[in-house]
Amino acid sequence: MTERPILFSAEMVRAILDGRKTQTRRKMKPAKAKRPKRWLIDDAAVNGLVCPYGEPGDLLWVREAWRVHKSYDVLNAARVYGAMGGDVAYCVDYLATPRNEDFWGRGRPSIHMPRWASRITLRITDVRVERLQAISEDDARAEGCPYPPEWAGRFMDRDETAKTWFKSIWNTINGPGAWDANPWVWAISFERVKP
Repeated sequence: MTERPILFSAEMVRAILDGRKTQTRRKMKPAKAKRPKRWLIDDAAVNGLVCPYGEPGDLLWVREAWRVHKSYDVLNAARVYGAMGGDVAYCVDYLATPRNEDFWGRGRPSIHMPRWASRITLRITDVRVERLQAISEDDARAEGCPYPPEWAGRFMDRDETAKTWFKSIWNTINGPGAWDANPWVWAISFERVKP
């Protein structure tokens, strides 16, 4: 079993914490494949691609935007941990679900979150390869769609579905036209590991 980091936006962190998000899609980067594996893509076998995020059973620790007590702001992440004496719960605040106290320091981007500061661990349950636009309505819901299925056509615009919500989120994260490019993606299903 391997453990790897994975970045999530604040909105997606909240969806994981709420139990709405159990899947993520990430663009394939074949150059990062490390060991051979066969995937069926459009009925054609593709060799040599391995999901860089892992395989079923592997763990992902979530990197998210964070901050520490302002007295630690001048220290880098490694020194913060030493200075705190390992008291992460008291000294780390997460920007996806911030505490209102005024003693927090500057925000730190998710890419700079060390393992010790992560509060969410995920276990991979399934990995698939597919085109982005092949996402089903159920899979779009598993991506964290905030709208319950019974809202479709009643409380939302009649054209709004979980899939159109996901298209909007994808374009927000990856840039205008990213959905229309329809890239190959890793479709990773996961469950949250309770501490």
